[in-house]
Amino acid sequence: MHDTRAWARQWLQTPRNLYIDGGWRSASGARTLATVDPADQSTLTTYGVANEVDVEAAAAAARRASRAGDWPRMARRDRGKLLQRIAAVIRDHADELATLESLDNGKLLRESVEDDLPESADVFDYYAGWVDKHYGETCPVGHGFINYTVHEPVGACGLIVPWNFPLLMACWKLAMALACGNTVVIKPSEHTPLSLSRLFELLDERVALPPGVVNLVLGDGETGAAIARSPRLDKVAFTGSTRTGRAVLAGAAASNLKRVSLELGGKSPNILFADLPDRDAAVARVYAALFSHKGEKCSEPTRLLVQRPLYDNVVAELAAMAEAAVCGHPFAPTSQQGPQCHRAHFESVMRYVELGRAEGRLVAGGVADTRGENANGLFVRPTIFADVDNSARVAQEEIFGPVLVITPFEDEDEAVRLANETSYGLAAGLYTADVSRAHRVASRLDAGMVFVNRYGCYDFASPFGGFKQSGHGKELGRHSLAEFTRTKSIWIAL
Repeated sequence: MHDTRAWARQWLQTPRNLYIDGGWRSASGARTLATVDPADQSTLTTYGVANEVDVEAAAAAARRASRAGDWPRMARRDRGKLLQRIAAVIRDHADELATLESLDNGKLLRESVEDDLPESADVFDYYAGWVDKHYGETCPVGHGFINYTVHEPVGACGLIVPWNFPLLMACWKLAMALACGNTVVIKPSEHTPLSLSRLFELLDERVALPPGVVNLVLGDGETGAAIARSPRLDKVAFTGSTRTGRAVLAGAAASNLKRVSLELGGKSPNILFADLPDRDAAVARVYAALFSHKGEKCSEPTRLLVQRPLYDNVVAELAAMAEAAVCGHPFAPTSQQGPQCHRAHFESVMRYVELGRAEGRLVAGGVADTRGENANGLFVRPTIFADVDNSARVAQEEIFGPVLVITPFEDEDEAVRLANETSYGLAAGLYTADVSRAHRVASRLDAGMVFVNRYGCYDFASPFGGFKQSGHGKELGRHSLAEFTRTKSIWIAL
């Protein structure tokens, strides 16, 4: 890896722009925003905010490319090669992209390098293999007819991605949409536009995508609302909070009833039964699954349900891990947890920490970490509350930070009841050595993903998505192809 921090400092000297119809342009309005380093609150760079005029220009470009450009007529094999080319470009520039990701988001550099960047590239290779494998079918209709189905691209798609995994979530959506033959208008979070901006520079310089196939708009919630409302977009895919997801759904319904897929919040339970096969491994995984990426993960196991015989020891072991953790600069090799992504979110997490003091027994953390070089950063000590009633706000509301709540239970029925008493349904986990219990409890948990004996298993071949207020639609696997295609039925009279 070359000196990417020096490279980044130089790169950040230039304000970021929009990428529309194959070229860079400034936002048409005068409003600008700054993106801020959460480790010290210094300004990284500024950018112009895309307004509705800019969004409509991008949507019009995407629609032209979808309906009249070269993209829909390109041979599927050639489209797959372009996706593979994108994967190669990401790998070639992984150090730059990881550096920008950690500067902008605050996650540890090694988390960006080891977790985010490899999958950001690999997902394009995965979907390159799907471009010619989404088969239609013949339907057994009455005599005198042949009926068959074909899967067509939805068209021009608006993609709105979050700030916790800015590049990875963007690549998930881009790879799926492009593989199915769609064109896109994509917006990163206002807090983390850097890595996606750099990726678009690389696409412009090194990947021969036709004009209008990919368009980048920068901005905040107003820009996202314009995407949801745009009559020129045929679909919007959103990842973020449940509250904002409702607004996206309402905007889409109020305009052209465009298709919507939503990957929203979570308050996922993780159940430790007394007969779990390896307590040390389970406790270590509980800690890593929650506190990695400073707890800013929608599927993290924020509610730990522990059977009574294990309860006191598990609480003590997790508290010791939390107290020993080192909060520090994302680029420092000794750091084990970086700062929260932005000021408003840091303040939200700290409000929940104060609330938790009244709703549970604080056993670790509970304060901001302002020691030494952390003085100006947005660091929250890993925080654990024990003896939390399942109806408490800290047990029911998404905190999206390094805060774990622990609740005891007596038997299997109580564990399942507590696990399902939530408005969310993204993920759930359980640890047990009883294979019958594993199947039985997994079938009773009201969540889109259930992890048995290892919380947090993800693969491109497996669908990602939840139930209830965690959204609808699936990402990854063949299941995501339905989100970015439309099925047409064709009848032939014989």
